[in-house]
Amino acid sequence: MRLVVLCLLASALLSPLSRAQVPVFVITPEQSTIKFYVKSSVDIEGHFDKWDATLTFTSPNISTGVLDIKIQAATVDTGSGMKDDKLKSKDFFDVKHDPFITFKSTKIVRTSPTTFQVQGNFTIRGVTKPDALLLTSDTEGKGVGEIKGTMAFDRKDYGVDGSIPFIKIADRVEVTIAFQAKRVSGPPVIFEH
Repeated sequence: MRLVVLCLLASALLSPLSRAQVPVFVITPEQSTIKFYVKSSVDIEGHFDKWDATLTFTSPNISTGVLDIKIQAATVDTGSGMKDDKLKSKDFFDVKHDPFITFKSTKIVRTSPTTFQVQGNFTIRGVTKPDALLLTSDTEGKGVGEIKGTMAFDRKDYGVDGSIPFIKIADRVEVTIAFQAKRVSGPPVIFEH
């Protein structure tokens, strides 16, 4: 009887541990970038200096991954103080009222051996809409590598409808990410074929 109780106790303790074995990734900001580009009479391009990104899983299957990106909008850097100040203003990012630009994925779908469509909710100026990042990854089986992605959106859909004197600005904004990701624990990600 004591052996049965020990076996049941061991089973109860060990089964949550086996369920807890999921891939754990770290994205290194020092080796990663989030950039943007807007076509205009004087092109506006730049990056954000401060942001956090996580890639978490509830199982080793790639489809359970969640990519979560949180950008500090006030850290926009175009190389021009005038442009940066204008982008931080209420006409654009309105950083005093909405300090963060975020993307949280809701679904990851593999579209080819190295590409993924990452559907999620994109929020800027407090406006949230469904959008998608198109990612390419060279991390399969390596546990370390680069994840690159692009997303384009209409800035006016999010209330980013400001202007800069004497500069005609397009509505389309292109965002590119380049993340260095490393698996620090857990099993490898299982990619569906």
